[in-house]
Amino acid sequence: MAFKITDHFLVPEHLILPKEMVDRLLEKLGITLDNLPRVSKTDPIVKEIGAKKGDVIKIVRGSRTAGKAIYYRKVD
Repeated sequence: MAFKITDHFLVPEHLILPKEMVDRLLEKLGITLDNLPRVSKTDPIVKEIGAKKGDVIKIVRGSRTAGKAIYYRKVD
């Protein structure tokens, strides 16, 4: 690509969570990995950050009411 997707002002921050953080997150939320929303492994942002199938991505978006809104997605 000619530019990095992550540099665009409309693209929120995307981070790959380490395994130990994923385990703590799932325990805290009382869910399994299969309960998380999915994002395709062919998604351009997933490719750019180097995420692989089974990884969990933390997405941090700006929010007018909360300041920050955090979302989690499993790469499928």
